[in-house]
Amino acid sequence: MNRFADLILPLPLADTYTYRIPESLDGAVAPGKRVIVNFGPKKFYTAIVEKLHDTPPQGFEVKDIEEVLDQNPVVTGTQLKLWRWIAAYYLCSIGEVYKAAIPARMKMESETVVTLLEEPETERVLSPQEQKVADTLAQWGECSLAKLKAETGIARITAVTGPMIDDGIIAIKEEMKQSYKPRYETRVRIADRYRQEDEMVKLFDSLSRSQKQLHLLMKCVELTAFGQKKEKEVAKSTLLDKAGASHAIFKALADKGILTAYKAETGRLAEDTAEPEPPHPLSEAQQQAYDSINAVLQEKNVCLFHGVTSSGKTEIYIRMIEDALKQGKQVLYLLPEIALTKQITDRLKRVFSGKTGIYHSKFTDNERVEIWNRQAGPEAYSIIIGVRSSVFLPFHNLGLVIVDEEHENTYKQFDPAPRYNARNTAIVLAAMCGAKTLLGTATPSVESYYNAMTGKYGLVTLKTRYKGIELPQITVVDTKDLRRRKIMKGLFSPYLTDRIRAALEKKEQVILFQNRRGFAPMMECHTCGWVPRCINCDVSLTYHKGMNQLTCHYCGYSTRPPVVCPACEGTDIRHRGIGTELVEEEIQALFPQARTARMDLDTTRSRTAYEKIINDFQQGKTDILIGTQMVSKGLDFDNVSVVGIINADNMLNYPDFRSYERAFQLMEQVAGRAGRKNGQGMVIIQTGDPENIVIREVVNHDYEAMYRTQAEEREIFKYPPFYRMTNVYLKHKDGTQISLMANTMAEKMRQVFGARVLGPDRPPVGRIQTYYIRKIVLKTENKMPLAYVRDNLRRIQREMKEDQRFKSLSVYFDVDPM
Repeated sequence: MNRFADLILPLPLADTYTYRIPESLDGAVAPGKRVIVNFGPKKFYTAIVEKLHDTPPQGFEVKDIEEVLDQNPVVTGTQLKLWRWIAAYYLCSIGEVYKAAIPARMKMESETVVTLLEEPETERVLSPQEQKVADTLAQWGECSLAKLKAETGIARITAVTGPMIDDGIIAIKEEMKQSYKPRYETRVRIADRYRQEDEMVKLFDSLSRSQKQLHLLMKCVELTAFGQKKEKEVAKSTLLDKAGASHAIFKALADKGILTAYKAETGRLAEDTAEPEPPHPLSEAQQQAYDSINAVLQEKNVCLFHGVTSSGKTEIYIRMIEDALKQGKQVLYLLPEIALTKQITDRLKRVFSGKTGIYHSKFTDNERVEIWNRQAGPEAYSIIIGVRSSVFLPFHNLGLVIVDEEHENTYKQFDPAPRYNARNTAIVLAAMCGAKTLLGTATPSVESYYNAMTGKYGLVTLKTRYKGIELPQITVVDTKDLRRRKIMKGLFSPYLTDRIRAALEKKEQVILFQNRRGFAPMMECHTCGWVPRCINCDVSLTYHKGMNQLTCHYCGYSTRPPVVCPACEGTDIRHRGIGTELVEEEIQALFPQARTARMDLDTTRSRTAYEKIINDFQQGKTDILIGTQMVSKGLDFDNVSVVGIINADNMLNYPDFRSYERAFQLMEQVAGRAGRKNGQGMVIIQTGDPENIVIREVVNHDYEAMYRTQAEEREIFKYPPFYRMTNVYLKHKDGTQISLMANTMAEKMRQVFGARVLGPDRPPVGRIQTYYIRKIVLKTENKMPLAYVRDNLRRIQREMKEDQRFKSLSVYFDVDPM
């Protein structure tokens, strides 16, 4: 009797596909394993087995599974269940979830390889482009399509190779490529014949005149514990280094058959070998918070921990982790930003040495494969620290999930699908595993605080800083008034400049926050108002002075800044707005002796770059740290006495219903970097609107007032958390067609949802990477069944795609947008 398997392919397909299990693989196929299958005419993919059954599919020819890649499942049943939930809740395909969840190097795909036939079936004259293809193949023997395109410079390579295949000039085949490559090192062993003591004595005697060889051999005996019960392996490089020996000395012993070199697979992951140290003792307030959290988690699955900045939340997390490990459970510790992992990881590794694994996007693909494989195996890490993608890792005994800085919008994935929120996904994952979730922050999201106020979550507050240090004193500077009175000309008010100077004189440190990278957000012709814009997107280009480039932060397009205005031929082209580069330049001019560093996306592209910036600042090698929102996210520095917020207005004036909430969170969080251990710090907020209600709430550190104000407004205007929100995006290359498409889809939605549908509208950035975009907003009551909303939206999406007028239309959903 035939057996079948439902497989998840890494493609945006509506559901799984069914394949036959051939007799040769019977017993080897199991849920959670990777298999190779043919999909389409010739293409091969790595699929994940979801389910086995005996029901043959109807209506199409069933293909066989080609190969099983794993001895043991690499995806657990809980993970597959979570993938299903993500696909259903965030309105995407399970194939898109699979593609995002599994490291790229674990998803082998076939590659189209082109070869030149020695005896072509035709003798026709080749076109110039065809001749270029033939010459390239003659040089390389065979090429992948991608390499052929790169070598020939032909953009539409398939249009050229197609007729050549039809005429028998070239041939194509599909080859599977092994993406993950294990790392190997050369290790050394002593020949087995010297295991007898008398043989080893004879060997030492025979080398008595070759002291260097004898020394190398003795060092090898020592490092490998040769002849003892627990022998060790030693790398050749380590042996030569410890013995101070050369390769020639090793070769001499190898030629005599005394030492043997062999290749062994070695991991890329650094192992902790340091002795663990005990956690710091908790203060009375911390102990009360810790006890309260435990009491809450006895009754609730989720607890919101609202602790002010520098209250010592991490030390409480450490106690919670200790409790989970004592019960034999695993812990997932989520962070919103890679920049945060360095400080938190160092702290946790000191307490939990050897038990902690890290997972984030700055790791290489091969490193991520090794972490995944370790988590899927018997020697899994007890604690995983990572960013949002960590929720996809395999856990066999998850007991606690900690979501630090739970309010951060970087927990939300924007592009590509699945557009999931890692905080919410982690809560669902914990529930599936029977684990508890602790959400921690100094500035809770309105949604999480609402859930705590309505009893869905438990709530614990900690309002005192560690060791009784006071919250920073906040001063608001009215830059509009200062500029009107011509007291302030540059970026810095006299008050902020004086405070920076005083801090530097006391050997204290300063953080300056400006939430825009680059030198200036735009350039403008002062004569006619012309602004250089991206050729692919509907945005102005940002000026980066260090690279002397205008760059689009959406698609990466770059060009040199113009010297002459192309519209009026004027030469008075000026910078508009403030970026971190400009802040850095002005600071260096004002304080040339100060050591400055900048932390933004441009300066932290590598894993080591952000670590070096943080380490240098932590060790006092940097006096002034200038940064975007990266500097606001939970970083802990002892010697910061002054924090300057250069321009609060660009946070307050963003066209989004969350702008006030985000502005409060950003300013309160960055203010919290001041005065953490050495007394009360000072925060200076520069703004042209000092009477703004959010500014007043930040000055008073009054989160509850901000929450009440925002909750009242959102209930009136039907925004989350009182209503569920879904943004529907339509993308098309034709700017005229997109309006017709959007209006058609909005009308279909109104037939189901009525006045709950808003739009279509052009979003603030209406064109990205040559695609025009329209947005439709759907606000539904929390009590409206999710299945009803989901099924209707997917039905309308299918109807739009099936309409011949809209075949090339792309429609996607952003559920619970941030």
